[in-house]
Parts: sequence; C-alpha cells; structure tokens
Amino acid sequence: MSVNLSPQRADPAPVRPRPGRHHQKPSRRFWSNVDIKATPYFLISPYFILFAIFGLFPLVFTLWVSLHDYELAGGDAEFTGLANYTSLLTDSAFWNAVINTVGIFVLATVPQLILALMLANALNKRLRGRLFFRLGVLIPLVTSVVAVAIVFTQLFGRDFGMINWILGFFGVENINWQNAKWSSWIAIATMVDWRWTGYNAIIYLAGMQTIPRDLYEAASIDGASPRRQFWSITLPMIRPTIIFTVFISTIGGLTLFAEPVMFGSNRMEGGSTGQFQTIAMYIVKEGFRDFDYGYAAAAAWLLFVLILIGVAINYAFVRRIGGTK
Repeated sequence: MSVNLSPQRADPAPVRPRPGRHHQKPSRRFWSNVDIKATPYFLISPYFILFAIFGLFPLVFTLWVSLHDYELAGGDAEFTGLANYTSLLTDSAFWNAVINTVGIFVLATVPQLILALMLANALNKRLRGRLFFRLGVLIPLVTSVVAVAIVFTQLFGRDFGMINWILGFFGVENINWQNAKWSSWIAIATMVDWRWTGYNAIIYLAGMQTIPRDLYEAASIDGASPRRQFWSITLPMIRPTIIFTVFISTIGGLTLFAEPVMFGSNRMEGGSTGQFQTIAMYIVKEGFRDFDYGYAAAAAWLLFVLILIGVAINYAFVRRIGGTK
C-alpha cells in the first residue's frame, strides 16, 4: 500500500474580473474614447472658428471678387476671369505703388533691424538703470501712430520744420520732403524706424537673455573680443528670433498704410504725382474711392504674392547667419 506524500494543492480560487476600461459597458467605453480624442480639438476649436470667419472667408471672398467686375456701390458682379489681373500688370499707377512700397520698405526695415540689434546688445550688458532704459525703448510703441505721423510731418515741414532748420546750419537749402520720391521715402521710413525699432530691440533682448552665460565666459577665457562674441555667439543663437522679426517687418513694411496717409494729409494719392503712394493706399483708393472693388481685390492678391516673395527672399538671406546654408 503506497502513501502519497506530495502536498495536496487546493483548487485555485476563481479570479474575479477587475473593473477597468476593458470591462466597461460599450456605451461608456465609447463616450470615454470620444472624450479623450475629441476634447483637445474642442478646446482649440475657437481659434480655428475665428480664423475661418475673419481670416479664411475674407481671403476666399476676395479671390472670388477679384475675378469679377464688382461695383461696390451697386453690388453688381460680372465674371471677367483674369481681366483684372492682366489690367493691373499693365497699369503704370500700380507699378508706381509697388516701387514706392519696396523702396520705403528697404529704407525702413534694414536700418530698423540693424539699430534694434545694436540697441538690444547694449541693453543686454550690465548697465546702471537697465530697467529704465528697457522700458524707455517701448515709449514710441505705445504712442498713437496718428500722433507720430503728425509730429514727424511737422518736423519734415518745408518752411518751419526742425529737420530743415538743422540742415540749414550745414548750408543745405530747405527741402520739400513731400515733393520727391527719395525725400518722401526717407521721411516716412524715419517714422517707421522711430516707432518700431524699440519693439524689435525688446524681442532681440528677450532672445539674448536665453543664451547661457557660460558660452560668453568660455569665449572670454579663449581671448575672444566682445565683437567676436557678438558675431560668433549672439547672432547664431538668436537666429530664430531674427527670422521672426524679419517676417513680421516684411509683412508690416509691404502693407504700410497709416504713416504715408498721414504724411500726405489723409489723401490716398500719395502726393501730387503719387511719389509715396503705397500698394495699400492704392487698394483703398481703387476700392473705396473709385468703387472698383474687383480691381482692388486683384491688387490685394498681388500684394499677397509680393509678401510671399519678400518673405522667401529674406528667409533665404537671414538663415545664412551663423553659417547655415
């Protein structure tokens, strides 16, 4: 008779399913998945809804209007295809506005960004009263653009302007700043530079504040001069910031409107011969003064194309800062 000495194993207790997502009811699991996947889109939907109403719809509607002979006063629309665009490409007044816009843009943007870089680099150093100076560069930004234009129009006055008074000490005769292209471009570019240089300087300063100080200390130990540190460390490290300011300045410069309008006493012609009429002024004149809305819409789309070209050119130039090709 043999005796089984092996321990007896008790039957395992039945495993009860734990409540979890895999054991939820189908309806509850469905709504849980909807909540996880749809909630993020719901939270960001207000931006896209507002963009569709105030951004995408006007863009598409303007394109539709540009393909029609659309009279703003009567509201009548007759499809003309690309006739507005072909007329614009042969319109000397439109090309005059393009030349004026690009000329003012170059005179305003290039010195503006260079001065902003120099100003930001100075404010990034250890100075007494740094907070005061940093707040001071923003004073022109909070000033009304109308007030700025009125003051600078008086400064560039022909007979009693301060600029001509100062130039008179050097034997320069009074200049009628509104009478010629080059003089009116300089006057308007000066307004733009005075207003926006501090804004770009603060943006550059914010980018410089993120650069680790260890890099400058190591460069100083290696014998690099402050100028060498600026070109080899500061500029490459803030390249994304520079690209951002170039984009914003390109868009703002090519859509310039308020300064030249105020400089020309609220007239959209931009002087007696259109010497400082910008594309934005030309669009407003055609659409809301001459009531040729289709023609103005076509000019707006050509301005959009010009902005894209300008941004692409500037991006290709700026991205080479720091050796990037």
